[in-house]
Amino acid sequence: QVQLVESGGGLVQPGGSLRLSCAASGSIFSIYAMGWYRQAPGKERELVARITTGGSSNYADFVKGRFTLSRDSAKNTVYLQMDSLKPEDTAVYYCNADLITQFGSRNYYWGQGTPVTVSS
Repeated sequence: QVQLVESGGGLVQPGGSLRLSCAASGSIFSIYAMGWYRQAPGKERELVARITTGGSSNYADFVKGRFTLSRDSAKNTVYLQMDSLKPEDTAVYYCNADLITQFGSRNYYWGQGTPVTVSS
């Protein structure tokens, strides 16, 4: 069994910052990639940023220059530093991991989601 535990969401004013964390644990053999998606009310879930084990990352255009994704491979943890937040960044943010379990199966796993609200 694999668990993704997220933290760091909350309420912030426009222009402010938040840092999200996601730690993967359990029956993990290796991780291909981890990242963050978000889903705003009435909208589909969309990719925010993703980083591979090799260190390459990609960002959605709407966060480039404002959000930074980093990782601690030893801890199976990724961090999303969100700066210059805008009201349109308001959403539930979900951590995602593409990994192989100790039983040999490759799957995508999701965290429970952490809400981010940007409002004055």
